[in-house]
Amino acid sequence: MTAPDPTPADATTQRGPASPWELALACNRLALQGFGGVLALAQHEFVDRRGWLTPAEFVDLLAVSQLLPGPNVINLALMLGERHFGARGVLAALAGMLSLPLLLALGVVSLAQGWLTHPLLAGALRGMGLAAAGLLLGACWKLAQPLRASPLSWPRALGLAGIAFVLVGVLRLPLTPTLLALVAAGMALAWRS
Repeated sequence: MTAPDPTPADATTQRGPASPWELALACNRLALQGFGGVLALAQHEFVDRRGWLTPAEFVDLLAVSQLLPGPNVINLALMLGERHFGARGVLAALAGMLSLPLLLALGVVSLAQGWLTHPLLAGALRGMGLAAAGLLLGACWKLAQPLRASPLSWPRALGLAGIAFVLVGVLRLPLTPTLLALVAAGMALAWRS
């Protein structure tokens, strides 16, 4: 007797990378695609394409990774690696995120030293910056979707984001104490709900 076909519920269950090597290759693919930020690509790679995380898990890991020092996407990949393979997964994710991009960056810098002021290259870099901004907006939209199920609710989350913008962006208050205060306020609001 053969096993039944996966039901829709089975198809949505989380699976992880089969090996640290698969994780390293996925992280390498992710790192080589990004220019100016890979948050949208990480969400697509880990949630949509590979199904290693649910959208809610991705948002949770991203929230923790933003509190840690270092680049958010690398922190997220390290947590994913640790979750599935422990220290080997951390090393695989780190190698995947940094090895080839580092070699590529060193090669480009050594070749492009005299061309950085060329108008064609400057225009290409401006265009890539605009594309990265568009990817970031798309990622923000996708990442906001799990907030519908959050006890915090859309209006409260947007209110906290607005307060953060005013306190840090306009009033120039220090980021760390402001973030700690707003995290505590968000947790209190979610707990009350």
